Order: sequence, then structure tokens, then C-alpha cells
Amino acid sequence: MKWFKIMLYLCSIVCANIITSATQPFHWGIFIIPAGTFIIGATFIFRDLVQQAIGRRHTYLVILTALLLSGVSSYILGDTLWITAASAATFVLSETVDTEVFTRLRASVVKRVMVSGLAGGTVDSAVFVIIGLSPLGAGFLPWEAVPMAILGQMLVKGILQLLGAACISMMHMKSEPTIRA
Repeated sequence: MKWFKIMLYLCSIVCANIITSATQPFHWGIFIIPAGTFIIGATFIFRDLVQQAIGRRHTYLVILTALLLSGVSSYILGDTLWITAASAATFVLSETVDTEVFTRLRASVVKRVMVSGLAGGTVDSAVFVIIGLSPLGAGFLPWEAVPMAILGQMLVKGILQLLGAACISMMHMKSEPTIRA
């Protein structure tokens, strides 16, 4: 089961790169959201499941593997150097935040998944948009669009964290023995 979780995490990283590279961002009201955001939001949940299965130290090895796969897939897809560099920097920062919050938070696994994913997703959204998409980086977005791009990604990732935490909560309820009177 732990290998399935690891493969799910690694595949989700590559799929997010492919979808983001192949699809134009869409507008949802005032928000700008790359299509890969939906998968990236789920990767934080998958990473937490990996950490729960193999521990923090080994999770960092899986994160390193995912970083390498992400870089290779970005290169193969022809992403610009700015996008590839922004993706790598974002990945290292956001995955580290997620891992460390998940490790240090003393709460149920459901709450740890929720809080660590929100923290990692916030870092992921802000860093990628600012380094990769703003005039500071590749220049795909003007400065006035940057806040809505960040908020749009944070919204999608937050919703996915809520859904993921709810699914994990339901799985834990089903696995706990029922006490009958």
C-alpha cells in the first residue's frame, strides 16, 4: 500500500506539470487558475499519506525524486527556464512547509492533513505566481493580475484540502470498530 501512495504522489506531480503546460489557465470570475492547480492541490494530501506510511525522513527522499521528475517533465514539455525554476523553487518550499507542519502539528491526522495542506498550498500559490508568472519572472501576468492568480489557486487548493480531509475522516471512521450496547 505504501508503494501505491508513493506512485500516486509522484504521478500526480508529473500530471500537474503536463496539464499546466498543455492547457491555458481559465478564469473563474475574477480568479485566474491554471488547470494543474486541481492536481497540485491533491498532491499535498498524497504527500501527507506518503509521510504517514513511510515517515518524515524517507518522505524527503520521495520529495527529492518528485522534484527531479518535475524538472525533467518541465524540460521535456518545453517550459521556459523561468517556469521550470519557479516550479522547482516553489516545490521545495511548499513541500517542506507541508512536511514540517504535518510533522509538528499535534492533532488528528485529518486536522494535520488540512492544516499542512493549506500552509503548503498557500506557499505554493504565492511563490509560483510571483516567481514564475509575474513580471518578476516570465511576465505572463501583469502585477495587477497577480493577487487574483494567487487567490484563485489558494481557493482551489483549499477546497481540495477540505475534500481530502473529509475523505480521510470518513476512511478513519469506517476503520474504527463500532461499540454496540
